[in-house]
This record gives sequence, C-alpha cells and structure tokens, in this order.
Amino acid sequence: MRILATFFLLFSAGAVFAQNDQLPTAQVFTIEGQSGDISSFVKTDKITILNFWATWCSPCKKELDNIAELYGDWQKEYNVELIACTIDDARSLTKVGPMVQAKGWEYVILSDRNEDLRRALNFQNVPYTFVIKDKKIVYTHSGYVEGAEYELEEVLKKLSGK
Repeated sequence: MRILATFFLLFSAGAVFAQNDQLPTAQVFTIEGQSGDISSFVKTDKITILNFWATWCSPCKKELDNIAELYGDWQKEYNVELIACTIDDARSLTKVGPMVQAKGWEYVILSDRNEDLRRALNFQNVPYTFVIKDKKIVYTHSGYVEGAEYELEEVLKKLSGK
C-alpha cells in the first residue's frame, strides 16, 4: 500500500512540474480578431503565466480576480506577464471584452476560439495554468481552489531566483 501511495505522489508531482516542454505552435486571436502564433505573444525576457479560462467558468473568474490583486506586485518583483486565453466559442466570445473591462483585468487577453492551442497542450478542463520561461513550459496546474495564487507565486519566486 505504501508503495502505491508513493508512486501516486511521485506521479502527481511529475504532472505539476513539466520537464521543460517546448511551447507548441498554435494559432490564437486577439479580442480584436487579429491572429498570430502563441509564441509571438510569449516574451523570452519575461516569465509568462498562460491561464485558460471561460466567461461561463466561475472558478476561472475567481482565480483571475484573485491574481489581479497580486499581479502588479508580481510584474515588478518577478518580471511576469499573464496571458488570459479564453476558450469561449464564437457565440459567447462577445461577452469577453465587456467582462474583462468590467473586472479591470490588466492581462493580455487572447482567444483560442478554434481550440488549436488547447489541443496542442492536451488538456480538457478550465481553469488550466501554464508557466512558461524561455518559451518552455516549466509548470502546470489544473483547476482552482482559494489560495492557489500563493502556490503560483512560490513558483514565480523560484523561477525568478528570488
């Protein structure tokens, strides 16, 4: 039984810390409808948080709201940029701009309306968070529970050498 529990813990930890997987090639869109490869939005001189969310996802909105309270400090302290990439379909995509404005989120907002990036990154549910450094995925996290933003901050501290 202990061996099984140990195996499970090791396997779970491996799913959280990626092994420097390269950022895939995939088309995404700005809210204005301009398209580009995701790598053109990820800067090599910053740590990038790539957070997938949707307007209909309450945990997603709560996570982005809670991160917003810390985001200014994270930008200064850890040289971070957050890209909030919605998976909303064409019908609900019209709600994204007004929601972002109402919430005052100061993130880069992208859309994966064709789900190309979601398929390339191979995940199912939102919220889903990737941390990228030097265009390599170094951390992933699925779901959101209150306080997870502080776990994310610990990852940022480590990556920034602080």
